[in-house]
Amino acid sequence: MTSGYRPPAQIGGGRVRRAFAFVDLSGFTAYNNTHGDDEAVAVLGEFRRIVREVCSARGVRVAKWLGDGCMLVGIETGVVIEAVLDMIDRLHETGGALPVKAGVSEGAVILFEGDDHIGKAVNLASRLCDHANPGQVLAHQSLAPSGVGLDPILLDLQGYDQPVPAIDIRRAARA
Repeated sequence: MTSGYRPPAQIGGGRVRRAFAFVDLSGFTAYNNTHGDDEAVAVLGEFRRIVREVCSARGVRVAKWLGDGCMLVGIETGVVIEAVLDMIDRLHETGGALPVKAGVSEGAVILFEGDDHIGKAVNLASRLCDHANPGQVLAHQSLAPSGVGLDPILLDLQGYDQPVPAIDIRRAARA
């Protein structure tokens, strides 16, 4: 017998609304090939240390490590965006050897087996990160900060039939 109780964060069909970011060290493979495994591991260790510190301070979860990148999950989109921007700033301040790029999205997704997220918002954040240039944070146009009038960048992303309107969040933060 089920009680019918559903946690407040769930949306119909077992979905939850979450914000996602994929963050990636740009040029890691080339760096590893040029500088060797030991130096590459040191760069990766510094990246992960900063990601853990920022996420812990902001209440954002590292959902998974992806080699030279990670997937972040949060309840509030603005907090996830701020965490990504903090990471980029911290890596720059520490003289990080490699720039970071990121993609951010939000939406209703399936919480699968209690610790994984499946859905369009996850896929979009990943594709935006793939398309971002070093130092760039791309997000769907709908995530533009209010009052910031940026023209969208129309992106042809793998798996999408139509161009996706995106914005450069770093540019929006400076506007």
